[in-house]
Amino acid sequence: MTAPTDIAGAAAALRGGATEARAGGTDVMARAAHRADAGPFTDLGRVAGLRGVTWRADGSALVGATTTVAEVAADARLRAAYPALTATAAALATPQIRATATVGGNLLQRNRCWYFRNPAFRCLQDGGDTCPAHAGDHRYGTVVDPGPCVAPHPSSLAAALLAYDARVAVEGAGPRPVAALYDAADPTRDHVLEPGALLVAVELPVPAAGEAAAYRRATARSRAEWPLVEAVARVVFDGARVASAAVAVGGVARTPLRLPEVEEALTGGPLTAEAVAAAVAGLPDRCAPLPRTGYKAVLLPATVQDVLERLIPA
Repeated sequence: MTAPTDIAGAAAALRGGATEARAGGTDVMARAAHRADAGPFTDLGRVAGLRGVTWRADGSALVGATTTVAEVAADARLRAAYPALTATAAALATPQIRATATVGGNLLQRNRCWYFRNPAFRCLQDGGDTCPAHAGDHRYGTVVDPGPCVAPHPSSLAAALLAYDARVAVEGAGPRPVAALYDAADPTRDHVLEPGALLVAVELPVPAAGEAAAYRRATARSRAEWPLVEAVARVVFDGARVASAAVAVGGVARTPLRLPEVEEALTGGPLTAEAVAAAVAGLPDRCAPLPRTGYKAVLLPATVQDVLERLIPA
């Protein structure tokens, strides 16, 4: 394992994909323990310049890739500027994991499919030519656009950042949208960042005045559980009217998703219970359930409706 202390050294150690980046280690060490493909590692924990929040003159923010999820959740200035992001961060996992897990690690983590993480199986993600979950136990699988791999992407922060049209900065390359990290058409990878590339930071836009935001997850138990469906919503008000809306969901597809049809339905009028119900009514039509994921076709509109109703003005 290498342990560089600056960004240039980290980029050099990772170049070519000979080693895997490790920050908080909540994903890579779990994969190593289960003998799933992981390592050798380049430890990013001591790399200066990757951690912390930098505020720009225009009010926008740059969040370093090794900033912990707990630091994001607790940052009062981030909470005022980007409430959907901090609400999502505060709801993740457990306090212990939030204190260790990093922003970059959350975006680039691997899926939690038990076939992928079990060395007794081969799948599309580890060099196999089939997805055992298709014919096996896929109860937590995708429900929107199911393809060759049916493991949903596990990054909650990615959904929140999609709602902000955030970008990621990669060492030696120009910034790219968060959405460009993922490709639902590629069943072999959970993200498409080039092997050996170093994600440096997340770039957030100038905050929007008049924003209200919320995060909601549907889980099988109340604590320390991966979401079955999760939803992030941002609404910018102009008086009583919705000037713009952004809604993103996770747990339902190979990548986190924006819901433009919901956003468009809400924009221009008041946010009411009736408007929300009408906006989410078509979401089941997006779904093509697997034999054991039909329940997600019900949870998806219900979770989105729940998160949006939290933003209705009193």
